[in-house]
Amino acid sequence: MSEFKFACPVCGQHITCDSTKSGTQLGCPTCFHELIVPHAPQGDVAKLILNASLAQSHPRLQGGAMIDTLAGRPVCARRFPVGIIVVLVCAVAALFAFRGTIFNRPTQPAMVTTTNDPAWKLDLTGVTIPDKPVAGRINGRVFKFQHATLKDGALFLRQGQKGSAELGLRIILFVREDEKLAGKSINIETNHTRAPNVVLGWKDDPQQPMLLDTPPDYALRLQFGALAGDHLPGKIYFCATDEARSWVAGTFEAEILKALPPELQPPGAPKPQR
Repeated sequence: MSEFKFACPVCGQHITCDSTKSGTQLGCPTCFHELIVPHAPQGDVAKLILNASLAQSHPRLQGGAMIDTLAGRPVCARRFPVGIIVVLVCAVAALFAFRGTIFNRPTQPAMVTTTNDPAWKLDLTGVTIPDKPVAGRINGRVFKFQHATLKDGALFLRQGQKGSAELGLRIILFVREDEKLAGKSINIETNHTRAPNVVLGWKDDPQQPMLLDTPPDYALRLQFGALAGDHLPGKIYFCATDEARSWVAGTFEAEILKALPPELQPPGAPKPQR
């Protein structure tokens, strides 16, 4: 074993090394570049300064496999830490387990941006109520009517069968007994002095109920048919001057809901106002 000197090709630092390190990689103590130690010179030339060569910054590619520059061993092109792989696997598993919660969020009613709707008419003159189930638009959202109820003089048309309505229209009529609405017609022109109270309901983006109590001005036509047991059929045309120009029109069959008699009401229940 004999020592010899070589120089770093980057910074010129002189490095002393023994002959057994020839051909191996060595870091320069000054510039920290990886160098290939040159072969030791033959003969007694220990003071001869040789120039080292830079180690390859990337493994070379041979036959589609990455080859280690020192030992000739195939290596992976990229090595991912085990921790990252575990996290990715857990994330995929969680996404699969909760896919119903993530992807089946409540669907928001479709928004309609146009204001040039031919069905929106404040003038009831010549208005013909379509002979098909109620449809329309409430607060800019397409109204898909599903259920109607009558209770204590309040007609409620709603979208959504259970819980709070996704969209709804409530009209407070001046009657004490819902059955007396059978065969009646109601026409409310704009600026009517004794117009029924109207409430528009919808849900905003976070699914929070929102209400508009009595739009600025509206026109209403209600036509009730003959009573059939606890159901009362009818037709409606409603048009309001709210910012979204809400309207509904069509046929419905309202279920008449009766309040429980006093002896069956739960304790603390409010008494009906007459």
